[in-house]
Amino acid sequence: MLVEREISNLFSKIAEVYPIVAVVGPRQAGKTTFLKEQLQKNDGVYLLFDDPDIRNIFDEDIKKFERQYLSSGKVVVFDEVNYASSAGKNLKYLADTGSKIWITSSSELILGQSVLSHLVGRVSIMRLFPFNNVEFLRYKNIYTENTKILSRELEEHIIYGGYPKVVTTSDIELKNIILRDLYETLLLKDIAYSFSIDDIASLEKFAYYLSVNTGTQLTYEAVSQTLGLTFLTIKKYLEAMEKSYFIFTVTPFFTNKNKEIAKQPKIYLADTGIRNMILKTKVIDGKVFENYIASELVRYGFKPKYWRTKGQAEVDFIIENGKEIIPIEVKLSNANITNGLRSFIREYKPKIAFQITLNGEEAEHEYQDCLIKVVTIVKGFEELKGYL
Repeated sequence: MLVEREISNLFSKIAEVYPIVAVVGPRQAGKTTFLKEQLQKNDGVYLLFDDPDIRNIFDEDIKKFERQYLSSGKVVVFDEVNYASSAGKNLKYLADTGSKIWITSSSELILGQSVLSHLVGRVSIMRLFPFNNVEFLRYKNIYTENTKILSRELEEHIIYGGYPKVVTTSDIELKNIILRDLYETLLLKDIAYSFSIDDIASLEKFAYYLSVNTGTQLTYEAVSQTLGLTFLTIKKYLEAMEKSYFIFTVTPFFTNKNKEIAKQPKIYLADTGIRNMILKTKVIDGKVFENYIASELVRYGFKPKYWRTKGQAEVDFIIENGKEIIPIEVKLSNANITNGLRSFIREYKPKIAFQITLNGEEAEHEYQDCLIKVVTIVKGFEELKGYL
């Protein structure tokens, strides 16, 4: 069963305007399936750059490649074009000679200076992540407004994550095997191989450390003391993992360095299913739920930050929309409005704030002219989409 992805409408609009559209995101997030579906509407051509023959002709003789694969004038997909060594200048040539190309990559390396510098004004970049909560429920064919049913169904999404192959598999044992294989592929191919990391054992220990400490402020000193890694190694591992969509960082929101935390990022795993597989757990606690909401915010296109004062007042996430600042707290069940959220409201005077809950009851509160909405996951993200 094909699941309509949330980026479909925007992709169609962008593809009309740009000669090149880059769809990037984690391995096995559905990029190839998505673009093949779009190709069916356009009667296009699909090329996989894992094929050495295709890749070699592209790198060595772009005009021969053009005659052989693009002479029909159809839209062409270059799948995993990041394996090509001359992607930037060759894509520029093809775009300038009238080709319509959609490319994919499982690494942010394709977006580096060596490629993007050639494609200014010619490419639009779209990110496709594993299924978000709407796509997950769409696959499950669940369209109820009953918040308890929705929360119960989404527990599977929190535990096993959103990778399409995992979601579309009903067998629990097979889900675990797929997650394990995904993790090994991400670690060995996308991270270790692509970024020339030889010490796989220390890389695995680092991945475990980040999984245990998801959502906590990361300090190089703490990692170094625990794992015995140098600061340069930690920096290299973090960069490789982030560019391979294994993790993402959430930086502090601040306006006053004397009162607020301004430097230390928080690290979250990009998919809670991978995190839970690493830790061999299926328990939904506060940490994994916070990680889940963080990853959902990213999948919707937000760039969340967190807020914390040196006096320990804290708000889980802050999103910005132009001049509007929206604080978001994350709670498994209903709880009183936190002192941290009250402190943020007093300091920044937002018009609206959200408390997203898994099992709690929806409600509304008002504090100093700020409307605080306690919402479940689906309702919360329905409303948050309006602030993109």
